Amino acid sequence: MNINNRFQTSIDAYKANTNPSLDQRLEKLQKLKQLVVGNIDTFAESIGKDFGQRSLQDTMLEILPIINNINYTIDNLEKWMQPSLRHPGVLLASTSQAQVVYQPKGVVGIISTWNAPLMVTLNPLTTALAAGNRVLIKMSEFTPNLNSALRNALATEFSEDEVCVIEGEADVAAQFSALPFDHILFTGSTTVGRLVMKAAAENLTPVTLELGGKSPVLIDETVTIAKAVERIVVGKSANNGQYCIAPDYVLLPEDKLEAFIAEYVAQYQELFVDGVDSLEMTSLATESQMTRIHNYLEESQRKAERIVSCHPNGYRFEDRLLSTQLIINPAADSLVMTNEIFGPLLPVITYQNLAEALDIIECNPNPLALYLMSESDERQDWVTKNIKSGGMCINDALFHAAVDDAPFGGIRESGIGAYHGIEGFHTFSHAKTVLKTGDISVVKQMFLPGDNEVKQMISTLLSI
Repeated sequence: MNINNRFQTSIDAYKANTNPSLDQRLEKLQKLKQLVVGNIDTFAESIGKDFGQRSLQDTMLEILPIINNINYTIDNLEKWMQPSLRHPGVLLASTSQAQVVYQPKGVVGIISTWNAPLMVTLNPLTTALAAGNRVLIKMSEFTPNLNSALRNALATEFSEDEVCVIEGEADVAAQFSALPFDHILFTGSTTVGRLVMKAAAENLTPVTLELGGKSPVLIDETVTIAKAVERIVVGKSANNGQYCIAPDYVLLPEDKLEAFIAEYVAQYQELFVDGVDSLEMTSLATESQMTRIHNYLEESQRKAERIVSCHPNGYRFEDRLLSTQLIINPAADSLVMTNEIFGPLLPVITYQNLAEALDIIECNPNPLALYLMSESDERQDWVTKNIKSGGMCINDALFHAAVDDAPFGGIRESGIGAYHGIEGFHTFSHAKTVLKTGDISVVKQMFLPGDNEVKQMISTLLSI
């Protein structure tokens, strides 16, 4: 069955049941949870084959939030589905009732990516099913083993008109984006996100874009270097930097540079004792990713920029393994400072005063994540309120995305819209205002000749 036929089959199935009951939705969520729990080993093995080497903790870092998200959604779905009572306004207060009813949008398209392929597929699927939709999923061509495993697992619990996995390369992705979905959620690069949004615009399809960008870490003088490094090294090392919210560059006071380097190397080697021979290290997922990162590193070497490898056993290019490389004060126009890194390179930039650091952040597009390392309540409050970012951690990194009860998304170049929690339910639902008027209506009196109580009330409200 081709992609157009699969899409039409989903449309027909949706039309046969346009608003699944709470019990029907909960049943689907329970099925999804069961297939995830029942296939953990299969998923871990298949992702490992796709990456070359995928550490178990990195795969668990995907699976645990998926299960937590499903559990949280099950626990809260009944409340989310309830109509929201609203005030009908002064004119209609005595005659009418107003509420917002949340309807499924219909058939939703999810376009996922290769870096965290389970999480960026199943988390939006969870929310889309909770909202009562049918779902088509376009998975990355770079994860063929996982695609097959997930497609087979889903087929044991869902019919193709409920959840359908589509595979293929760029031409299939373009065809997928051009389908007249009721909503599209895309996870990937800003460049491809623009193409998805352009294709969706032809059908006036609403989009949620989960993109990326250069997520900065700002360290101030009030926090200890040991504490800051502890939080950064975990966030940067997870999946070997291949997360859209991975710390992309660090800004710190000039006089703390050497202490930072020494502490980072020491803590990194606690995590990866044998460097690239450590089973805890995840390889770069594709040859093109390895080549790109290698080109960034070579440019810094040509420019004689200071590079600190976090482990002496730091390279095994034939297996796409690379330990984190600290690049000290790279040029502003260098590849590592003009592109999202998405890998184990970490520029470290020193500043003499905080204004310099804030200027660097604000000269870049709004990041998907912002990480502030500070013990100052005043500074925490100011940065939170004044620096735009999709999300933020204070004295932590990465793990704001694991909060089930809060939206996850970017702003402008780092994304449009959000999902997770009730915000995700609303993303995949149409919020329909319903006004119900009783036996008496006062609106007609506004248009009758002469004076009356309604006209007097309006005059009073307008102070005429």
